[in-house]
Order: sequence, then C-alpha cells, then structure tokens
Amino acid sequence: MNAEKRYQFLSRLRQENPTPRTELQYESTFELLIAVILSAQATDVSVNKATKELYAIANTPESIYALGENALKRYIKTIGLFNTKARNIIRTCKTLIDQHQSNVPETRKELEQLPGVGRKTANVVLNTAFGQPTMAVDTHIFRVSNRTRLAPGKNVLKVEEKLLKVIPDEFIHDAHHWLILYGRYVCIARNPRCGACVVYDQCEYKAKKMDLDG
Repeated sequence: MNAEKRYQFLSRLRQENPTPRTELQYESTFELLIAVILSAQATDVSVNKATKELYAIANTPESIYALGENALKRYIKTIGLFNTKARNIIRTCKTLIDQHQSNVPETRKELEQLPGVGRKTANVVLNTAFGQPTMAVDTHIFRVSNRTRLAPGKNVLKVEEKLLKVIPDEFIHDAHHWLILYGRYVCIARNPRCGACVVYDQCEYKAKKMDLDG
C-alpha cells in the first residue's frame, strides 16, 4: 500500500471514529493495567464483567495484594488462565508497592519487568494511559495489517515495526484502537464484512468482495 492510499485509509477510520478508546472499563491507570493483564486470551466483555465486581472491593495494589491469590481467583475464575493470571497480578501488586510507590511505571522497560506484562500489554498501557505512540499488535491488528496490506509482516514484531514506520504522526496515537476495533467488528477472521468497510477502496485484499449486506 502506497503512502497516499495509507493516508486515505487512516483518514476514513478517523472520520468513522474520531475519538476511539479501549473497550476495557477502568477508572485508573492501575485498573487499566490489571484489566489488560486479564485480557490475554480473553474477551473484553468477560474481563469487564469480572473487574466490575473485583474493583468494587479492591482496586489498588495494596487492596488486591491484601485480598490474596486465592480470593482473587474467585473474582476472575470465568477468565481463561485465571490461575496464572491471579499469581502474576499478586506479584505485580507487590512489585508496584515495593519498587514504584504503588504507581504504574511509564517506561516499557519497567512495565515489562512486572509479572504477567509482556510487550503487547506494555504497549497498551503506554498508549492508552500515557498517550505514547505505541502499537500493541494483537490478532486483530496483525490480521488487518496483513490482509489490507497496510503494514504486512511475518510476525507481530515485524508488523509493529512497520506500522510505527509508515503511519503518519497525526494518526499514530489512535491507530492502535482503530485497527483493533476494525478487526474485531468489520475485518473479521472469517467472512470479513467487506460491504460494511469504509476503507474498501483502499484495501488491497485480493479476495475482498462487495457484499452489500455487510
């Protein structure tokens, strides 16, 4: 995809959704961090359901750490990999308390040192909470980038690097959310809804078809 097409592609996504945001529900940077840790291999809907109850009784590093691993599991047991996630969250809370004055750090290096936090989770927090120009490439962004040829790459890191290289500065902060939401609801894995696609003309997917029923 050339630069002109790419600009139109992103312009249309911006016009469609001028102020995108994550579908995870949170009221603080710490709540966001915990929600993103929980969201690995889980839906935002399932995470929001669990955190609504959890955050009502514990929504700080101190209160969740005091809750303990076993009690925490009861709140997140409907989420995949809840045993591992509970253990990592308790350890993350302890690290935040001991090393960061209970604040979520603002650097990738420090975030990735937290248990349960990898590159993708760190990128989400850096972008959503701190406004940094990062790209958290999940399965949706990977699919959209390769299918449309916006930023093709063989693995998530290559796609991340390509997106950061080719997306103009004016779009870079919001592009993360646009691409996730587009992959989730329009450019879906099976039977993409090409008829509902506002970037149909820019998309370079060879098998695209105009299904007016969307």
